[in-house]
Amino acid sequence: MEIPAINLKAILVVHWFLTVCGCITSLPPSYLAANFSVLAVGVWAMAQRDSVDAVLMFLVGLLLTIVIDIIHFATLYPLQFPGGDLFRFCVGMAILSLLLKPLSCFFVYQMYRERGGEYNINFGFPTVTQNRDTYQSIDQQAQPDHSDKPFIQGDNQKHAVLSY
Repeated sequence: MEIPAINLKAILVVHWFLTVCGCITSLPPSYLAANFSVLAVGVWAMAQRDSVDAVLMFLVGLLLTIVIDIIHFATLYPLQFPGGDLFRFCVGMAILSLLLKPLSCFFVYQMYRERGGEYNINFGFPTVTQNRDTYQSIDQQAQPDHSDKPFIQGDNQKHAVLSY
């Protein structure tokens, strides 16, 4: 079963619409700044179609805004509705945006892999590898095989008597 390809523009437009609807009333400016800055990185990823770094930064930004949105809703959501349908609509759109972000992260990760991203993410820390299959040892030199002639010693091919 193949994963359907979702356009990056569709992801950006949906999250932009939900963020704008969520910011009409009573959500803090930090919610607005976090989500719109990630959407700006998404526009950068859309503009540079070959950039792996732009898509990776958009993916990391989406993952971080999931955590930030959960913190916003947990700490700033009032226990009693301050009033009205407009507030409930705005919070509902922000929660819908939060619920769609993991799905968006999955599709952005697929785009990251399509653009040539690796499965393992390298943060630039040096690593030590123990794979030495491609190296040749300089300690041991190849000796000619004289197994069929046991009395020949050395490279000059002279017959000699073996001493025990």
